[in-house]
Amino acid sequence: MILKSLLEGLEYDLVAEDGSVISDPGLVTAKESMEVTGIQNDSRKVKPGDLFFCITGATSDGHAYAGKAADAGADVLVVEHAVSIQNPNVVQVLVGSSRHAMAVISANWYGNPARRMKMIGVTGTKGKTTTTYLVKSILTAAGLDVGLVGTIESTYHDVHVPSANTTPESIVLQKTLKDMADAGVQAVVMEVSSQALMLERVGGIIYDIGVFTNISPDHIGPNEHASFEDYMHCKGLLFQQCRVGIVNGDDPHVTDVLQGHTCSVETFGLANTNDLYADNFSLIEKPGELGISFDTEGLLKLHAEVPTPGRFSVYNALCAIAICRHFNVPKEDIEYALGKAHVKGRIELVKVSDAFTLMIDYAHNAVALESLLAALKEYRHNRLVVLFGCGGNRSKLRRYEMGEVSGRMADFTIITSDNPRFEEPLDIIKDIETGMKKTDGKYVVIPDRKEAIAYAIHNGEPGDIIVLAGKGHEDYQEIRGVKYPMDERVIIREILEEDKKKAE
Repeated sequence: MILKSLLEGLEYDLVAEDGSVISDPGLVTAKESMEVTGIQNDSRKVKPGDLFFCITGATSDGHAYAGKAADAGADVLVVEHAVSIQNPNVVQVLVGSSRHAMAVISANWYGNPARRMKMIGVTGTKGKTTTTYLVKSILTAAGLDVGLVGTIESTYHDVHVPSANTTPESIVLQKTLKDMADAGVQAVVMEVSSQALMLERVGGIIYDIGVFTNISPDHIGPNEHASFEDYMHCKGLLFQQCRVGIVNGDDPHVTDVLQGHTCSVETFGLANTNDLYADNFSLIEKPGELGISFDTEGLLKLHAEVPTPGRFSVYNALCAIAICRHFNVPKEDIEYALGKAHVKGRIELVKVSDAFTLMIDYAHNAVALESLLAALKEYRHNRLVVLFGCGGNRSKLRRYEMGEVSGRMADFTIITSDNPRFEEPLDIIKDIETGMKKTDGKYVVIPDRKEAIAYAIHNGEPGDIIVLAGKGHEDYQEIRGVKYPMDERVIIREILEEDKKKAE
């Protein structure tokens, strides 16, 4: 592709060998006319004819690898400041933000695939994953060809690609969108993280619908967000690149998130002041299932039953309904899809015994855990048992808070290991205990997660609700930089098989 076509939509200058901006129109035209054969942000993968992005990251600066990329054959370097290169034929494209440039150039390289599909972007602290799967379920039931990009995977048709990030880097994202568009996908629903918005991974995409689920303090710290205000600001950027904003009108921070928005706005929530709201709640308790039903009022009237408990389930469902209303989905299709939708690792019920209920959930911070436990307490139960750990190399505050929440709200807690990363599991557990000891909650420490799960199953009492929290959809445990296979569903099967053999 011609360089000028790749740079369409960008403000840039071309830089001469001495670091000065090229002002000669003829020379600029000549350089813009060169052919680019590939784009890369990893200098180790550069091939002759490629364009290389010099990205300033949290731990390294891509400008330091510009020479290596040029030596490997890169003809174009996208830079935020001129770099010293021995080869005078290498073109340097000077931009204000290499990350923004990478998003725009990637979109141009792949033919701006987002323009060929209806794009739905979902942001918020909680509920993104569940909402995207609900939307996919409803739109699919209505006959649309739908792709999904999110925390668990990117998927369309029979393609399932596990995710490394909630929102992929722009080069990967644009390639994924092109593959979806080429395969005939009509609509894409995707999670848009605050990090993705801050780092411009979704730059250049105009969403037909932008969605805000809720917000609470999270992802605040080194290499993330400097403050809650910064976190809210980054979430709000989505509403400066979408046509319609659908937002949780009950969230106390919704006005802050919408600051500077350029889209039209619709609200959903439980309060009857919202454009779409819920009424007539009723708990559903069936063998192996905890759910909730409700009616919607306002922009659309229907009766919904969802196979997951809690008010947050109502919010997720309302959000999905508000989105799918824009696709003129029949009420019957919405009601049917909501009743059948299940999301891996989100209040995922696993049948172990007729005597008690066991579920897997991704709740990995205090806000999510408290919300989940509050929802479960509304249902008939004997004990509410929680098993969880906390990730290493993350804020200690999260550990204190989760320990305190579980100690205060659960009848019994099993503290174990999660992803210790480069920390010692017992050190993390001690931090959790610090929060736990602020309460009178009963608990036991079992560092090995499989042993902890076995303990939970073997000591389950009739009527118990047992929650395995923190891992959710994850199928690994990260220790010292290595991800080892560890899927709680597999672990449960192994425990049950081992019990069966012992009983023979």
